[in-house]
Amino acid sequence: MTTNINHPAIGKTIVAAGVRTNYHEVGQGHPMILLHGSGAGVTGWENWHGVMDDFARHFRVLVPDIIGFGFTERPEGTKYSIKLWVQHLLGFMDALNIERAVLVGNSFGGALSLALAIRNAHRVDRMVLMGTPAGSFTQRSAMARSWYYEPSLENMAELLRSFPHDPSFVTDEMVRLRHETTQLAGGMEAYRKLFPEPAPGGQTREVKGIPEEDLRTIQTPILALHGRHDERVPLECGIRIAHACPNADLHVFANCGHWVQIERRKEFIEQTLSFTQGLHAHV
Repeated sequence: MTTNINHPAIGKTIVAAGVRTNYHEVGQGHPMILLHGSGAGVTGWENWHGVMDDFARHFRVLVPDIIGFGFTERPEGTKYSIKLWVQHLLGFMDALNIERAVLVGNSFGGALSLALAIRNAHRVDRMVLMGTPAGSFTQRSAMARSWYYEPSLENMAELLRSFPHDPSFVTDEMVRLRHETTQLAGGMEAYRKLFPEPAPGGQTREVKGIPEEDLRTIQTPILALHGRHDERVPLECGIRIAHACPNADLHVFANCGHWVQIERRKEFIEQTLSFTQGLHAHV
């Protein structure tokens, strides 16, 4: 599906759970899988290219586009659900002979990590979760605007500036590459199949993450990182993870929105490496 397209988000291809899956791989050692969020035009590379090489000094870093996103195949008639996404991620691990991995998840990727750990704890060493939905929470309807996004450079710039606390983190190149992804990789029609349309009318909508009763069953060690000014997924979700999951630590970043790995890059890398001490090579 991506032949003759030149875009930095396009990496290797492997068949995972029957789906041609786009991914990047750098480094060697214990596996670390970086899982992207769900905004319009998102790819694994877009979310993580700023930190991949830092982690590759210590880990075998794998960055897939989960089915429905980026440059991974979207088979006709696919019904998207958290069950399918977990199945695809497990298939990705199986295809690469990965028995256990560290999962690092941003937003949707964090929710996917939690969902996988509920019934497949033996496949996960530790989890680092940033801006991750948990339980039910209220989201301002303006924050659901990815669903209604109509592709243009101007609209993409406006959309992306709502993610970080300081909009200057959004660069022209980031806008251009994510805009290109929405056009090259199935477009917004494909994206809208992933999630239900936000409720019309009111100023807020109820969003459901992993239920609290399920969170309480997750024994995997977790480092939850959350921006205090995250308007996509409120801080209450990070607090809920720390409260419900028996082995979860929480760190809150001041003056930070939804992109901890970009807005507080240095601290994010340091905390993640400290939390995964003992699993990675010392370089």
